[in-house]
Amino acid sequence: MPKPRHSSLRILGAVALAAGLVLILTSLAVAAADDAPKPLSASLPWWAWVLLLFVLSFFLGVVSLLGGMGGGTLFVAIVGGFFPFHLDFVRGASLMVALSGALSAGPGLLRYGMGDLRLSLPAALMTSTGAIAGALVGLQLPAHIVQTALGLTILGIAFILARTKRAEYPSVPAADPLARRLGLKGSYLDRATGEEIPWQVHRTPLALLSFLAVGVMAGIFGIGGGWANTTILNLLMGAPLKVAVGTSKLIVALTDTSATWIYLHRGAILPIVVVPSILGMMLGSWAGVSILVRIAPIRLRYIVIALLLFAGVRSLLKGLGVWP
Repeated sequence: MPKPRHSSLRILGAVALAAGLVLILTSLAVAAADDAPKPLSASLPWWAWVLLLFVLSFFLGVVSLLGGMGGGTLFVAIVGGFFPFHLDFVRGASLMVALSGALSAGPGLLRYGMGDLRLSLPAALMTSTGAIAGALVGLQLPAHIVQTALGLTILGIAFILARTKRAEYPSVPAADPLARRLGLKGSYLDRATGEEIPWQVHRTPLALLSFLAVGVMAGIFGIGGGWANTTILNLLMGAPLKVAVGTSKLIVALTDTSATWIYLHRGAILPIVVVPSILGMMLGSWAGVSILVRIAPIRLRYIVIALLLFAGVRSLLKGLGVWP
């Protein structure tokens, strides 16, 4: 196990390298495109927005992983509300961001036993089905309607998170027949306590229907399903909180690909938005895994809720035309 200071130096070096790579890649993307976007604001040059996106995405990568939710929810809420990009491009970039963050965190989560592939596969199947349908619907709706509905949805998510009391080690007296048939059980080493924690799940049929509904919402708003995946896995199915957080990331990695292809096919993927966001989120998720294995969960829960409330109000007012 490397010493913390060496790990921190590697992370800082990677961030500095990625910042330079962001500028190079986005410069090439803007220069190569015949219809390259003009400067996005009279007060800031395009490269300033690129750096802001990179820094924000890195922060969201860390916070979303530690808070037990996907980065897409916060990304759409904040970038869609405060950055000068069309909401379709923000939603497309959000799916790419959530996908890249999940793929970046996936190997570490599997290595530490906090993500379970067997548990994630049936959930991913249901979520993918809903995400495809939701993406097809979402791209047909006017931007102001999506912005207003997104604001209401984000405020609802913040309310659910505030009211929900997650259990670090839920009690599951017996697995249901479907869970036993699918082999949805396992164990992991909790490095915060040094104990081996066994787990099993129940209420699997109801949970799968919930994942389908979450997939539809994820596709419409481009917010991913991390905000709900963790809650379903932890409170409904009874998975330990760290397993729920890790498996939620694996579900995102398996499902956001479906909706992303829809947005890509419709031309809603803009390199100047996607490139810095992906690099920032990947580095943030990578840093977040090393932090997650050493601390108790939910430390950042109220920070996440505060960010969602602020961004949700902004999105709602922007959709209603009250706040430009």
